[in-house]
Amino acid sequence: MVMGVTGAAESVPAGRPPVQTEQELEIVKRYVIMGIAMRILDHDIRIVGRAPMKLPRFYESLLRALQDRVLLEMAAMRKQFREVGIKIYEEHRSPERLTARYVCRGYHHEFSLQWNFVRVEAERILKSYTPETEG
Repeated sequence: MVMGVTGAAESVPAGRPPVQTEQELEIVKRYVIMGIAMRILDHDIRIVGRAPMKLPRFYESLLRALQDRVLLEMAAMRKQFREVGIKIYEEHRSPERLTARYVCRGYHHEFSLQWNFVRVEAERILKSYTPETEG
């Protein structure tokens, strides 16, 4: 027996894959957070373009390079979603949290993330694309 979105027990016939694996949930969360990271980068690129800086084109190119890396990973994730049968069909932003609804192998799921968590994770993801510097 597997607990569905409603909390009611649903049976999964023998031989069928599980409703959703932990890895699939994590990749959906990462994808949603990466979408927010893209919006953050877009915002920061606009700010850099208007800010009185000595090297605005340099900083903009760094941010655009991060954007390119995020876009490539998101494209790979969308391919994986198609292969597994995942489709994100709704994202809702409230002042407190980000909520996403999606289908995985025909079963509907949702999760909510607090904005503080989303910000920290978006920064962690973007930082993972930058080379480590010695301090």
